[in-house]
Amino acid sequence: MATSNRVVVIGASGFGRECLDVLEAMIEAGSAIDVVGVADDSPSAANLQRLKDRGVGYVGTIAAWLTRRGNEQYVLGIGDPAVRRKIVAKLDAAGASAAEAVHPSATFGAKTVLGEGVVVCAGSTISTNVRFGRHVHVNPNATIGHDADLRDFVSINPAAVISGEVMVDSDTLVGAAATILQGLRVGQRTIVGAGSVVTKNVPAGAVVKGVPGVWT
Repeated sequence: MATSNRVVVIGASGFGRECLDVLEAMIEAGSAIDVVGVADDSPSAANLQRLKDRGVGYVGTIAAWLTRRGNEQYVLGIGDPAVRRKIVAKLDAAGASAAEAVHPSATFGAKTVLGEGVVVCAGSTISTNVRFGRHVHVNPNATIGHDADLRDFVSINPAAVISGEVMVDSDTLVGAAATILQGLRVGQRTIVGAGSVVTKNVPAGAVVKGVPGVWT
C-alpha cells in the first residue's frame, strides 16, 4: 500500500482554505495525500470556526508545527507575495519542504515547468512551454499563455490573463480579471490592479491601474 504524503496548509484565511479545496480535490481524484491540518500564527476566531465546520484541525503556530513536523510537507496558503517570501525564508531555514497543490481541473500544455510549492487552483488554463518559479500562486480560472515565465512568489488572481511570451518578475501580484498583453515584461514587486490591461512593459515597483494600464 502506497504511503500518503502528509501535508499541512499554512494560513487559515481565505486563500489557505482555498488551498484546502485544491488538496481535497486532489485526494478525491486519487492522489495519496493526507491533510494533517492548518498552521497559522494568528488565526481569527471566525477562521478557526470555518476550519472546524469543515472538519480540518488547527495544528498551532508555524513555529509549533516546525518543532514536531516529522516528514510532513507544507502548502503555503498566503496570498500576499511579500509575506509569502518572508515565511518561506523561515521555512527554508528550518529545512521544511513544500508540496505542489494543483487542482485536477486545471489544464496544462506540453513542457510546463512547476517550481517548488506552486499552487494552481480550479479551472486554470496553462499553455505550452510555461515556466513557474517557486511558490507561484495561480488562482481560479486564470489563463497563462504559451512561453510565459512567472518568477518566484508571483500571484495571479482569479480570471487574470497572462498572454504568450510574457515575463512576470518575482513578488508581483496580478489582480483579478487583469490582462497582460503578448510579449511584455512586468518588473518585480509590481501590483497590476484588478481589471487593468497592461499594454507596455512595466518597471519594478509599479502600481498599474486602468485600461490601458498606467502606473505610478
